[in-house]
Amino acid sequence: MSILSIQNVVKEYHNHTAVDNVSFEIPKGKIFGLLGPNGAGKTSLIRIITSITRPDSGQILLDGEPINSRTPEQIGYMPEERGLYKKMKVGDHLKYLGRLKGLTEKEVKAKLEYWMEKFEIQDWYKKKIEELSKGMQQKIQFIATVLHEPKLLILDEPFSGLDPVNSNLIKDEIYRLNQEGTSVIFSTHRMEQVEEICERIVLIHKGKKILEGQVADVKHEHKENIFTLQLNGDIPDQLQARYDFTSKSNETYECSLEDQQSSDVMLTELIGSGVSIRSFEEKMPSLNEIFIKLVKG
Repeated sequence: MSILSIQNVVKEYHNHTAVDNVSFEIPKGKIFGLLGPNGAGKTSLIRIITSITRPDSGQILLDGEPINSRTPEQIGYMPEERGLYKKMKVGDHLKYLGRLKGLTEKEVKAKLEYWMEKFEIQDWYKKKIEELSKGMQQKIQFIATVLHEPKLLILDEPFSGLDPVNSNLIKDEIYRLNQEGTSVIFSTHRMEQVEEICERIVLIHKGKKILEGQVADVKHEHKENIFTLQLNGDIPDQLQARYDFTSKSNETYECSLEDQQSSDVMLTELIGSGVSIRSFEEKMPSLNEIFIKLVKG
């Protein structure tokens, strides 16, 4: 079942179509990557999902129900441009945002105690937001996003400004929340993070959906028949001429097979020639390579 169903959504601003008849499903309980270059329409789509704006046509269902005035209470949204009130104290700020999301004062207090202790930031409670570093503000923004225990998290560049230790801290919390049933939309320009975190992705470009699927399936569909081998010794001349091996380093070779050529046949011929093979694997493209190829292409 889907936590979010995007159905033929269109959003126009003046003479510009920001979201152009986009449809896709986000499975419940998964970490989903929403990708696209700057200006692709991601932010416009997120604003529709969070009820900040409305689509010109099409509809969005959250957990099977059309989005409505109560939808924001079920969603936690952490935008790339942080929305913290710098003059407010940390505790007052989080209380305010928690109450906006429908929590009672008692609920807010209990949840704040939990998160402040979990992140070991009790001493920040009475500090003003402007007194905190960018990384510390990022932690506060994350707490504000998850404080009301939303069923859907939308995280836009959640690791921006964080050092490796705090990045791992936030990442562990994302995994934990997901394992407990929270669905996550993860948006970033860092494709290596997408490969590590996301199970399924959609790529939007110029307002249109141009790619969707499981991460492993997407990489498999865009592979280019390139193989990497580590050998003991050199490639025999006749096989070098046939398969055009490129020496990389330290007895490591790479070759790109034509469509009519078989990797099984190549491997059999190498073994038959007496070459000792230490490793043999197909080179899969990274999501970054696929992203660049599709957006430029």
